[in-house]
Amino acid sequence: MEIQCDESHDSAVMAILKTTEEVNQLKDVDTILDKILHESRRLANADAGSIFLVEDGALTFSYVQNDTLCKGSGANAALYQNFKVPISECSIVGYAALTKQTVVIDDAYELEATLPYSFNKSFDEKSGYRTTSMLTIPMVSQGSRLVGVMQLINARNEQGKAIPFDLEAQIHISLFGNNASVAIERGIMNRELILRMMQMAELRDPSETGAHVQRVGAYCAEIYGTWAQRRGHTAKQIKRERDNLRLAAMLHDVGKVGISDSILKKPGRLNDEEYDTMKWHTVYGARLFRNQTSDLDRMSMEIALNHHEKWAGGGYPGAIRDIWASDAALGQSLKGESIPLAARICAVADVFDALTSPRSYKDPFPDEKTLGILEKDAGTHFDPELVEIFMEIFDVIKAIRAKYKESGH
Repeated sequence: MEIQCDESHDSAVMAILKTTEEVNQLKDVDTILDKILHESRRLANADAGSIFLVEDGALTFSYVQNDTLCKGSGANAALYQNFKVPISECSIVGYAALTKQTVVIDDAYELEATLPYSFNKSFDEKSGYRTTSMLTIPMVSQGSRLVGVMQLINARNEQGKAIPFDLEAQIHISLFGNNASVAIERGIMNRELILRMMQMAELRDPSETGAHVQRVGAYCAEIYGTWAQRRGHTAKQIKRERDNLRLAAMLHDVGKVGISDSILKKPGRLNDEEYDTMKWHTVYGARLFRNQTSDLDRMSMEIALNHHEKWAGGGYPGAIRDIWASDAALGQSLKGESIPLAARICAVADVFDALTSPRSYKDPFPDEKTLGILEKDAGTHFDPELVEIFMEIFDVIKAIRAKYKESGH
């Protein structure tokens, strides 16, 4: 019996190491959190879970999954909630972060009064959910750095009834969480590097804010997810593409660093000559990805070059024979599916965000007016299916916008 247990443990550890390797291949922090939470819940057969990351001395709610409550687009909207929890003894996740100790609770409604932390029942009361067992694990990286806290809820037996988390699940999930913490830190660093690149662009063009590019990246990831689900793509394929698309879309206008201030910072609309110069930001952006070492580089180049092309033609920069040539010239505009999918998706996301954001020459358009423009231009400017998907997931779009507000708004 002891040999069987050892074999079972060794098998689980090998599976955890293999999954950690898969996590390490992902680039964007949200995709990494999704994978970590999904695999941790699978190890314990947990109904729900969430991850909080350490930011500015507090725990920021960063990811959630709930098989009972979160289905369809409602699940995706829940990902973009925006709140913080102090690192203190008052809450269960705060206590786990403060002490760096795992907290195991068999029934959240039967906590001893002597414990420093308490269970917040407000979510259950609002949603009708019943939290029973809880496993709250501090995620600690190399050098004992606290990266965040993962909380799993309601381990289930074969009949789907909530049961306590067993010792094996506690050990294996702690091991996996700590191993995966390095990937989380790397994912955060990847996004921060891109935001710093865009801060350079923002110095040139005040409309290219960190909040703008985060919104566009998240909009694109959600549009793509629904597009791919319609075609029966596997969850693994979807996650891999979303992972690259979210980051690549954030870099859509990075080429604006090559455009002069007299054009970028002009308070009114551009004249024809200025507009022709502005078109070159697509080429300048694409040229930044000449030495391609990954699918992310390829997709970043596709989006930077093609996100101003139009479904029925008439966009820019068109088919350029050699974008690296010093005498390169803008070409015949692309049409339909000759425009890369990632760029067609980014076109919808970028235009929506530009129209609903304030600009030097206009106030933000209300949603109703903006959606009307998207619908009117479906089939001419935009891929009509992508506009249809955008309307379908608009509750998610609004949740993203609420999470990534401009500072001061």
